Amino acid sequence: MKQNRESVSPMSNEGRNIYVIGHITDSLLKLLEDKELADISISELCDHAGVGRASFYRNFNSKEDIVRAYINELFDEWKKEWEKQNSPSLSLGIGRIFEHFEQRKAFYSLLNERHLIYLLKDVILDTLEFQPDLPKPDAYAKAFVAYALYGWIEVWFQRGMRESAEEMKKLFEDQGL
Repeated sequence: MKQNRESVSPMSNEGRNIYVIGHITDSLLKLLEDKELADISISELCDHAGVGRASFYRNFNSKEDIVRAYINELFDEWKKEWEKQNSPSLSLGIGRIFEHFEQRKAFYSLLNERHLIYLLKDVILDTLEFQPDLPKPDAYAKAFVAYALYGWIEVWFQRGMRESAEEMKKLFEDQGL
């Protein structure tokens, strides 16, 4: 079972580490509301989070890693819901991904505003279980869907997410994908 802020004792080493990661993540997201990622120093981030620089470097290699980890955490929630489905269709999955983004519009709009949408690409590839060493038809089919989906998501974010998740699902279906 993956540990999170709610499932470990705050007094354990793991509990303290989850606490530190949570504060660093929350602080970075708050600082991103006012600044570009490049303009946020590690020192400023650690001061804002109330943790030492060693805590940052013990858990992350870069500020981008914080955002990637947070996106992965959000997608883990989506994956759990997805896995509850019994043989779901691609169309249903696409609809649920757009619903996921729509429900967290403030966060994903912030990523778009700060030019960090590219961090979603690897998460989408992982979600669709893309591996370059898959058999040729599977590798190319999964790459096609993953990159098409990423492109659609990026344009949707750039357009200000004006279309609903349901509209995006329908548009995707209308393409015969």
